[in-house]
Amino acid sequence: MYHVIADAPAGAAFPELFVRPSDFAGQMSWLAAHGFHAVTLHRVYEYWLRGTPLPARPIVLTFDDGTLGQDTHALPVLRRLHWPGVLNLKVNALKSKYTMPPWRVREMLGAGWELDAHTITHPDLTHVGSAQLWHEVDGSRVELQQLFHVPVAFFCYPSGRYDQRVVAAVRRAGYLGATTTNYGLGRPADIYTLGRIRINGSDGIAGFARKLQDLSR
Repeated sequence: MYHVIADAPAGAAFPELFVRPSDFAGQMSWLAAHGFHAVTLHRVYEYWLRGTPLPARPIVLTFDDGTLGQDTHALPVLRRLHWPGVLNLKVNALKSKYTMPPWRVREMLGAGWELDAHTITHPDLTHVGSAQLWHEVDGSRVELQQLFHVPVAFFCYPSGRYDQRVVAAVRRAGYLGATTTNYGLGRPADIYTLGRIRINGSDGIAGFARKLQDLSR
């Protein structure tokens, strides 16, 4: 789970969300050197559901919100490896040239990335009314599908916040599954509350490797 691929500016409110581009490139090189292969979440779903083959050591690389460095820094690194990423896009990120304008999203889709929904305005869905909940969950999917003409099959809970009511809305909207900020491996039994491994700005390459090695034991 990544957020911002960029150097953290002085005074950044959440500096740990910023992963330096050089660290990101090194982390991807570490994965490749250790036999990992990035795939989309939908490919993992197809494996869980139907046994559709996956490459050795499959891993899903998710990028939340839709920040500029995900296109300018992450995309070139993954393109060299012939790997896709998963863009969990907040619809409002499309409104600024400093985040993820539509042409950048299309560039990522053209490189094989998967597009998933991350609401429209990124609220805490456990504290919104029923009408807003449905607008954020279903409306974000509708907007993304209409704009980019690709399936939007999975949902990402903003800040990992969910409860039974939120999960029920995600299921009713027709999503195949959803990702959280719960730390750990994604498992088919938790298809609507999939865990992920958060990568922080302070991890570097050594901390990144340690997280993956600890979870694979």
